[in-house]
Amino acid sequence: MRDWKSDVKAACVIVAFYLILEMVLGITCPFKFLTGISDAGCGMSRAWLCVLHFDFKGAFYYHPLWILPVPAAAAMLFKDRMPEKIYRMFMGMVVAAFLIIYAYRMIFMPDQDIVVFRPREGFIWRSVRAVCVFIKANI
Repeated sequence: MRDWKSDVKAACVIVAFYLILEMVLGITCPFKFLTGISDAGCGMSRAWLCVLHFDFKGAFYYHPLWILPVPAAAAMLFKDRMPEKIYRMFMGMVVAAFLIIYAYRMIFMPDQDIVVFRPREGFIWRSVRAVCVFIKANI
């Protein structure tokens, strides 16, 4: 049997890490900050903030799967009480749903600002470019 206390501690560490990134450094998404490309969960925080204000239309706008983390977290908490096959199928469907919505938003909604593909705005691209400019200027 798993130790649920270690799961809660891990979740608290992750939440603290994200809070520090956002509150201290202003980084709302580490992946997007580094690459300039949104991830499959992009918009989820804003969606849940809308839910807290009872703005369900806004929640669906920011991320149409905003409710899915609730049953996914419940499945993770009660994994030991579920048949392994059911758990894997459910979690696979959750991942597939996120990937399908992500692909749809990237392909068919290129003008919106929630899910973006802007690698030139990412820290990695800008850092490499700055190093290249520096090297070129000093040769």
